[in-house]
Parts: sequence; structure tokens; C-alpha cells
Amino acid sequence: MNKLQKMCILFLAASIVGTASCNKKEFLEAKPNSELFVPTTLDDFQALLDNDVVMNETPVLGDLSADNFYTPISYWQGLGVKEKNTYIWNPETFEGLAGNIPDWNTPYTQAFYANVILESLSKLPITNSNINRWKAIKGAALFARAHAFYQVAQLFAPVYNSNNSGENQGIPLRLTPGVDETSVRSSLQVTYNRIVDDLREASNLLPKEIPFANRNRSSRPAAFALLARVYLSMDKYLDAKKYSDSCLQLHNVLIKYDTLNYQANIPFTKFNAETIYHSQFITGNLLRGLSIPNCIVDSSLYRSYEPNDLRSATFYRIHPTTNNINPKGSYTGTNQLFTGLATDEVYLIRAECEARLGNTQAAMNDLNHLLAARWKANTFVPLSAPNADSALKIILIERRKELPFRGLRWTDLRRFNKAGANITLIRKLGNQTYELKPNDLRYTLLIPPDVIVLSGIPQNPR
Repeated sequence: MNKLQKMCILFLAASIVGTASCNKKEFLEAKPNSELFVPTTLDDFQALLDNDVVMNETPVLGDLSADNFYTPISYWQGLGVKEKNTYIWNPETFEGLAGNIPDWNTPYTQAFYANVILESLSKLPITNSNINRWKAIKGAALFARAHAFYQVAQLFAPVYNSNNSGENQGIPLRLTPGVDETSVRSSLQVTYNRIVDDLREASNLLPKEIPFANRNRSSRPAAFALLARVYLSMDKYLDAKKYSDSCLQLHNVLIKYDTLNYQANIPFTKFNAETIYHSQFITGNLLRGLSIPNCIVDSSLYRSYEPNDLRSATFYRIHPTTNNINPKGSYTGTNQLFTGLATDEVYLIRAECEARLGNTQAAMNDLNHLLAARWKANTFVPLSAPNADSALKIILIERRKELPFRGLRWTDLRRFNKAGANITLIRKLGNQTYELKPNDLRYTLLIPPDVIVLSGIPQNPR
């Protein structure tokens, strides 16, 4: 096996050339000596970052494993091995599958793009005329790498726990574009430290204005929003509150759902007013099922919406033939599902942190501000809570209702169960019942077998 073939499987550059859209300049190409041609100008770097076919897709296996939906056995039987096993939490997710596993390869391709840019930027002289753009592109590359590493960690590393994060295995942190760099698994603590450090540096470099026409590009509010998400997953509530507040100081717009055509199959436009940073799920067979009748929304989730809460009509439809509850179009403006950063999530992060820090009224103020934008005009009565614990319970219920199919539920299940929520997931297919108990080892997916063979990194336990 030559160097370029290894590089393809070990999440490097061959996939970049393969997935680049045909109308974008191909900056990376195989040479006879397996060297890489790299970009050299700021325009080149920006074009790499703007390749949204690569840079703005996120893994889907977490949502396929979570409890937002179920699918009939007749549809499940026609899925590929990976999707079938993921849906029922089969311990052998990939069952010997070789080659391209997008949920692993895509984030590492994004990290590779970022590393190519960061290394090339270090060789590009800074001048008075290019300094602002140079900083913005460096910030965007750091954001992209942090975002990619965080996505991998939610699937292929255990849930963060400060008590043992130094001992638990994290993920390989590829920090250069070097083909021959040895892959090792960093500790969980080092993994999260890198994500946080990249985002903090990015926040000092990125522009504070969201590029409203190009929200596939990152910005300072996006870096703050992602920091808030990361810190929430680490149970670091003061930090999550700090960065959610920093984000909302720069962008706090909420859509009033009663101004939408919420009965439409796709009520939202792409790059709508709440979108801070745009991304969407990697497309796969079961993902396509999420926008057709074979994805049936969990009935308890659907019933949890009050009659005047427009989220039920905006997020879901009743199929005219089957009467099943199906998801509708999302913040992507298409039937693809949105996994990016938006103000509704940031309000919920701040509300949750306020409650966990004992600030009952501040927590409920944030929640009520969000919910007022979701209900029919003049029908919402602000919610109240006698104490912080009650406020937290209400906020987590509303988080579940506000953020389904957004790539967040799997992380939430991991952190809630770690804290003692005792949530057991159940799937039924024909006469067979499958269960995923709280804190099961299967909450950390297996690393693709090709990666294990070629890199020698340790596999996740089963």
C-alpha cells in the first residue's frame, strides 16, 4: 500500500479531491511522488473553506442512535450495514466494512483542510493590506478544526467527565497536514483542551459580524456559540454561560414562528435570521428517511407540544396517507437537516446554565423570551418556577422540544445519563426489542476498523 492510499484511509487528502465540487478549483492533487500541491494565496484558502460539500457537513450516526424517531422494519431491512447496526446499537457497528466511513472521514478531511491552510498561512507574509483577511482566514481554519474534532469526540470518544478525563481515551488530534504524522489517541482532557484552545484563538481573529449571505463561513459569534456548546457538554456551566452571553451580545435575533408559513413542508429559508453558522448532516440512506414517511417521530415528543405552540406544526407534518408524524424541512431551507449553530440553542444553553448555577429568574427569563417567539401571537403565558431545580426541569423539556434532529440529542443523552437521568432507549423491530441502557459502552461508537488496522490506535471497549 503506497503513501497516498494510506492517507486516504487515515482520513487525509485523497477524500478531499474526491469530494470537492466540480466548480471549485482543486488545490490538492496526487503527484507521482505522492507529494501534495497546496494553496498559496488568501483567495485559495478562502475557496478551500467555502467548499461546503466538505466543510459544512457533520456526522449523522449520533442522531440515528438517539430517540427522536423510529422506522418500520420493512424500511430498516433495506438499509446498509452501518445504518442498520447503528439504529439497533449493534456493538459491531461497521461489521468489517472497509473504506469510506463518512462520519469519521469527513471531520478529519475538514481538519486536514484547516491544517493545510494554517501551515500555508505561516509562510505567507503579513502586510498592512492583508492583515485583517489573514487573521479572519486563520480564525476560520481554527474554528473548522475545532468543530471537526468536537464532532468526532461526540461519537468516538466517551462522554467528558472531569474526574477521569486525563485517563480516558480521546481522539487522534491531527495538527499538521503531514502524511507521515503518526496517529495516536490523545487523552479526553487533551482532546477538549485542543478544541477549546482553537476556538478561543479563533474568537480573537474572526470578524464580529456574521456574514449574513454566507453563513457557511464562521464568525466571532459562531466561535462563542460553539464554545458555549462545548463547555455545556463538559458540565462547565460558568464558561458555557459566559460564551453564550458573549454570543447573544453580538447576535440575539429570534424568528417569530407566527410570521412563517408554518404549514408549509419547508417553512424556513436557508441562512435565516437565527442561523449563526450553517451545517447539515452527511447524507445517507436513513438520513433520507428522515424527510420521508419512513421516519416516524417519537409520539411522546410530538404530544409534548401545547396546542398554541407552533413548533409542532413547523417541525412536523402528519402524512396524508399513513397518518404518521414525519419531520419537515429545517433551517437548511431544504429537506436536509440543520446541525449548525443558531440563536435558539444559545438561549437554551444560557438558560440551562443559569438554572444549574441557581439563578432561577434569569433562567426563566431566557426560556420565556425564546418560547414567546414560538407560540401563536398573544397566546403565550410566561412560565414560572419556584426554584432552580424546577426551572432546570422545565428548560430541559423545552430543549428537547426546540432542538430535535439538530445533531444534539446524542450528546445530551450522554451527559444526562452521566448525571443520573437513567434514560433507557428502546427500539422495536417486528418481534425483536433492542435496548440501550444508561452509560452503556455503546454510547461510544467503535472506530472504523480500517483506521485501527492502519494506525494501531486502541479501539473503544465493548
